[in-house]
Amino acid sequence: MIFNKHTAKKTAEVLLQVNAIKLSPKEPFTWASGWKSPIYCDNRIILSFPPIRNYIRETMAKQIEKQYGKPDAIAGVATGAIGIGMLVAEYLGLPFIYVRPDAKGHGRKNQIEGFIEHGQNVVVVEDLISTGKSSLNAVKALRDAGINVKGMIAIFTYGFNVATENFEKEDVFLQTLGNYETLLEQALETNYISEKDLATLSVWNSNPSEWNAE
Repeated sequence: MIFNKHTAKKTAEVLLQVNAIKLSPKEPFTWASGWKSPIYCDNRIILSFPPIRNYIRETMAKQIEKQYGKPDAIAGVATGAIGIGMLVAEYLGLPFIYVRPDAKGHGRKNQIEGFIEHGQNVVVVEDLISTGKSSLNAVKALRDAGINVKGMIAIFTYGFNVATENFEKEDVFLQTLGNYETLLEQALETNYISEKDLATLSVWNSNPSEWNAE
């Protein structure tokens, strides 16, 4: 669920501006999952552009305050959301922790890095939502440690139905700055894509695992 249309439009504009999101219907990318995709998203790029990272940081932080007040800490999902999560925590004056995909195999064998106490409240910061699997894995680790997850906030979502189902199943409230639908509207409006490209990109989003570029 996006905060509002204005924020989603502005987020699409800045992500396209710095190539954090690339649209390439004619020469699709291959994801780690093996899926062919006409879109690739790497939101870590925004960390290299101070005005844009500040916009993302402040927009996320203000929405967290509006929705939850101030939690006890901000939790980032490793590795993509460590940077932006820490910036949000700094803006709010809150402690920051991050969650690894798995516990380390050495040392203290932590999955959750940083200091947090049993029973405290966190809001989880994520950079990108695809199926939601890795994001919800972080939520599970926090809950297993006795941490109260108030909700999750992410920069961008592809808007897959499977993600919506996964978040509902795990009873996790998700909000995002931007989404796929608004991204396509912004890309078309600025002539980044054509009407033909729009049709291709829309078809992919409805069934990404089976899509091919031919």
